[in-house]
Amino acid sequence: MGVINSYATTDDVANGFRTLTSEEAEICATLLEEAAVIIDGYAPNAPEDRKMVASCRMVRRALASMSSQGVPMGAMQGAMTAGPYTQSWTLGSGSSAGELYLSRLDKSLLGIGNRIGAHSPLEDEGVIVDD
Repeated sequence: MGVINSYATTDDVANGFRTLTSEEAEICATLLEEAAVIIDGYAPNAPEDRKMVASCRMVRRALASMSSQGVPMGAMQGAMTAGPYTQSWTLGSGSSAGELYLSRLDKSLLGIGNRIGAHSPLEDEGVIVDD
């Protein structure tokens, strides 16, 4: 397997977020490589600066949801119970804690997202359908 390049650094992720522990910095570097693969799968031609911002946002969400410091980033609903120690969260993205995903804003930033349109496979083949 070839070398995977990241669009951001661990310092980029930490800036404007929080100081990362050494363990988080290691995880962050790996997540940044994964984020680059996901971004290139969706928007390979997006500008580099936008890929950097999307990478940072993706990794910050994942790191925040992995921490045990309260409410996961992106949570829409939450429930806690003291005994027998129940805790559940509903994330707005529908993804699980620690998972990398592109939010609607990330997709919009990268120039992808919800578009209304139609496609006819018959037109691609040059087939004309007579009524």
